[in-house]
Amino acid sequence: MQIFGVDIGGSGIKGAPVDLDRGDLAEERFKVLTPHPATPDGVADGVKQVVEHYGWTGPVGLTFPGVVTGGSHVRTAANVDKNWVDTDARALFSERLGGLPVTVVNDADAAGVAEIAFGAGRDRSGTVILLTFGTGIGSAVFVDGVLVPNTELGHLELKGHDAEKRASSKAKEDHDLTWEHWAHRVQKYLAHVEMLFSPELFIIGGGVSRKSEKFLHYIEGIEAEIVPAQLQNNAGIVGAAMHAAKQA
Repeated sequence: MQIFGVDIGGSGIKGAPVDLDRGDLAEERFKVLTPHPATPDGVADGVKQVVEHYGWTGPVGLTFPGVVTGGSHVRTAANVDKNWVDTDARALFSERLGGLPVTVVNDADAAGVAEIAFGAGRDRSGTVILLTFGTGIGSAVFVDGVLVPNTELGHLELKGHDAEKRASSKAKEDHDLTWEHWAHRVQKYLAHVEMLFSPELFIIGGGVSRKSEKFLHYIEGIEAEIVPAQLQNNAGIVGAAMHAAKQA
């Protein structure tokens, strides 16, 4: 069974048909740059471009980098245009895609669901936390495999700032940090999250999951096991498709 998944991020909008039996992309993903400002209309146009690239005419699952309630209502927009707040995202995307059935879910929650089903969190009990490091920091918290949605732990306060302003991949680039220096920031963030939730496992997702050998060995003093996401930066696409399949 194939469903189309789209992952909307602060820097790029990427998507592909997903093979839900294997939990992997059925075709090579297609990506366009996220418009700046990332307005609802601009992002919807980008999503349309990605979906039309494949001539897709079935259900589409989409992720969104913020809190999404009721499968449609956008409540926060930290790394996209503030006009997203209170938008009916499902209606917007469905209209732009010519009436195709659409579901919308928080981006990190989607990535986490994919990793729990097919990746690093498979068959793991207890508290598991996936953290995606990109333009911001996304989070997905699971207790015995059950998702606690819309946690948004990237906005925990760390040294007087949103944690994602200090420890995201974008912060590493903006401040030209070495992998070691950035890893020490991530370590302080993980220590804070661990103090609050005492997880058995941290899964590190986002684009940096492809480069885990450059920084994971610098992270010390965390009791939880720390592993890179196995689906890497495709986890959001797979999770979006999984969410759409449940709603179909």
